[in-house]
Amino acid sequence: MNPVGRLALWIVLYVVVMAAVQYVFNFASGIYPAVKDYKIYIDILLSLYFGWQIVKAFADIIALPVAKKQGETAGKAVSNLIKLLGIGGLVAAIAGAVSGGPAAAALGGFIGLVIGFATQQVLGQAVAGTFLLLARPFKIGDKIVGAGQEGIVEDINAMYTVIRDAEGNKILVPNNKLIGDILKIKKS
Repeated sequence: MNPVGRLALWIVLYVVVMAAVQYVFNFASGIYPAVKDYKIYIDILLSLYFGWQIVKAFADIIALPVAKKQGETAGKAVSNLIKLLGIGGLVAAIAGAVSGGPAAAALGGFIGLVIGFATQQVLGQAVAGTFLLLARPFKIGDKIVGAGQEGIVEDINAMYTVIRDAEGNKILVPNNKLIGDILKIKKS
């Protein structure tokens, strides 16, 4: 199934399942009223599950044209970046929905800040990796000098660029170091 069809399917399934859960809890609360207290937990679990499936499908939709134009590695980098942002959005939205009202905005913002600070380095490297994969200032096989390292580029992924130095050592250079440093691409 194509990514757009998968996204539509997950959205429809989410709506149908949430409506069914609402019906079941309304019916069950007539028999045992205390069951209503547990509905929020079921809603959170279902929202996390379906939200994650929707985020994955959306990431695939966005990454597909990038992969066709820039290559599979660039598509995966974009997909992973969207998934990271989607997880943060899911957590903030669910936390806000649980607390409700103005507290929802404050709690959602606070959780967003916490997630942002906690993943600052990882997200920085992922964004830098995505930039490198899309802009392609150098390619695999180029000899580069940057971030205090010199060698031949063996791989470029979302987090690191792998270079092999003159002694044959494999060096993993964080992409945000390459973006923020002067980069020299030597002639072959």
